[in-house]
Amino acid sequence: MGFNLQNLESALKAGRKYTYLPFSPHFFESVSSTNQTLWNLLHQGAISGTVVIATQQSAGRGQWGREWISPIGGLYVSVAISFDRKIEATDSYQLTFATAWGIASQLRQCGIDVGIKWPNDLVLNSRKLGGILTETKVNKGQITQAVIGVGINWTNPVPDTGINLESWQASQDFRPISSLEILTSKVLLGIESGMECLQQEGVSILLSRYLDLLTNMGDRVYVNNLLGTVVGVTPQGNLRVDLETHDTKELITPEIYIQPGTISLGYHKSSV
Repeated sequence: MGFNLQNLESALKAGRKYTYLPFSPHFFESVSSTNQTLWNLLHQGAISGTVVIATQQSAGRGQWGREWISPIGGLYVSVAISFDRKIEATDSYQLTFATAWGIASQLRQCGIDVGIKWPNDLVLNSRKLGGILTETKVNKGQITQAVIGVGINWTNPVPDTGINLESWQASQDFRPISSLEILTSKVLLGIESGMECLQQEGVSILLSRYLDLLTNMGDRVYVNNLLGTVVGVTPQGNLRVDLETHDTKELITPEIYIQPGTISLGYHKSSV
């Protein structure tokens, strides 16, 4: 059964609290990458709020140039966003945090206990439900335009470290998300509410909300063979880690900042 844009627009209208983004959705059965397709549309004159949705990507992209395996049955969606308030290029991770918090919050309101794994993954039952890829256009050190790409496992096959939403709903005998269109609406409304929070309430409020849902808080990690504890995230997206010290003269535990992509917090494989 094909994707129904009318059903999506009805779901968006029913759940909408903000009008930050003038959503204009475009659906494709298959694209190379929803982000790339959207950039192409933007070059042709598309505006902020333009959305590209696909049920399959042949060349999906993840963070740091990784391939994002995108089989049929998943949700792959990208949204174009322009900004009223200037955002420094060095603060681009704030867009990812806004997206992650917004989507997780929308799904939690449905009774789906989604958390966030630093910096850009959505998790359910300690397994990966989805990921986010933020790409930006920068002028004079400031972000002028962004494309936010989101992939969510819906009915598609997943690796041992992943989980898809339909299987989880079946195991719970609980089905708050009844269709791909409903899921898409939750993702889009989540992105919108996250951007609204960042633009209107500021990064401090956004970060506190992001940290409330961060599953890595308190995790013990090794950095250069030194043991530390995850205590937060900086506004630039770096992980804050308190290193343990065995020097009795050292009264303050040293805190270090770790850039995204330089440490893997990993997933535990599940036998479920």
